[in-house]
Amino acid sequence: MNVSPIVMTSVPDSADRPLGTPLGAHPTRVLFLGAGELGKEVTIELMRLGAWVCAADSYAGAPAQQVAHEYRVLDMANAAELRALFDEIQPDIIVPEIEAIATSELAEAAARGIQVVPSAEIAAICMDRERLRVLAHEELGLPTTPYRFAGSLAELREGADVIGYPCVVKPVMSSSGHGQSIVRSADAIDAAWIEAQEGRRAAGEGDVSRVIVEALAPLDYELTVLTVSSSAGIVTCAPIGQRQESGDYRESWQPAAADNTVLAKAQSIARRAVKGLVAKATATGEHGWGVFGVELFVLKDGSVLFNEVSPRPHDTGMVTLISQRLSEFALHARAILGLPITADHVTLSIPDGTVAASHAIVVSGDGEAEFTHVANALAEPNTDLRIFAKPEVHGHRRMAVALAIGDSEADARAKADRVADRLEITVR
Repeated sequence: MNVSPIVMTSVPDSADRPLGTPLGAHPTRVLFLGAGELGKEVTIELMRLGAWVCAADSYAGAPAQQVAHEYRVLDMANAAELRALFDEIQPDIIVPEIEAIATSELAEAAARGIQVVPSAEIAAICMDRERLRVLAHEELGLPTTPYRFAGSLAELREGADVIGYPCVVKPVMSSSGHGQSIVRSADAIDAAWIEAQEGRRAAGEGDVSRVIVEALAPLDYELTVLTVSSSAGIVTCAPIGQRQESGDYRESWQPAAADNTVLAKAQSIARRAVKGLVAKATATGEHGWGVFGVELFVLKDGSVLFNEVSPRPHDTGMVTLISQRLSEFALHARAILGLPITADHVTLSIPDGTVAASHAIVVSGDGEAEFTHVANALAEPNTDLRIFAKPEVHGHRRMAVALAIGDSEADARAKADRVADRLEITVR
């Protein structure tokens, strides 16, 4: 260990940020925009490495706010409020964890030398399905479903006629299935346009959303490939299998049970997608460091298609809390701090021949969710649980995740299910 006195006279290079003095004179200051359960895990990992963290969200008591050094509550889609937050916090690193952010302010922050994760340019591209699809298919040559874009109902009708039925209609600026429709005939197109406008995340803003209409592929299953860009380059984790309901994650497992050729294709597409995004970042003087959740379709004929990419840890990647040497959250924290991530860091830590699984625990009701019978739920070996501690649920909300290791995919998924089933959850 080499210890020597240092006099700080300038901002350190982002690949060698000072750590270990979060309450001292020269901390590395990290600001989270969005403080949900994924941000909570990354916050914990950053604090383990000695960074100072502030977690911002639209409401008080969000999961990451409960563990960060400080928190703020604001409308992050409001440019003036976001600019004032940056001026107050003076962050070294800004970590967007949600889509509803004034991206123009991220670009301004990056221009002032603040590190935006993975970059302001990447955040803007990944929030816009049109820009992302053009980059992936038309610039990088990645295989995708046939698609068209439309800015009006008339253009949507024309695009759907070209693509054919059945097809899928999505707003270009939304996520998690919001505003999405499966259209099986031409007489349902009008309803799909209305759903894209009214069901999307930014429906209250009054503007007209462009949409993407794409062919409904003969899907066999979906994969997520967590891909990490760091100061050491780009590496991929073992592909993750998943089950969704209405566009939201419900279960995931790693490694995915798939043909080796399919898995190799999936990892290759993920690397190419992230490499292309990182090139956009470096072209603007940014790093492009962090974890990317690359979503892929596997068709019944074995073809692998690029779907979308999340420029942050992915909800299906919560399985890595029990499956990998370093979870996606630890990988994200290290990468954004400029630490190198190599193939050794993304290896599975479970015994050969076993599978890890996660099961999202979705709670319905109106009020606070109290968990009991936790000891009984975790009595089975090779299981774990994360309770997110969200302050309230109104309707239905993902409130925890059960984790398990089993001798097979079916065994691991069944164990995770049993953890969830044995919990007693009271909403009041």
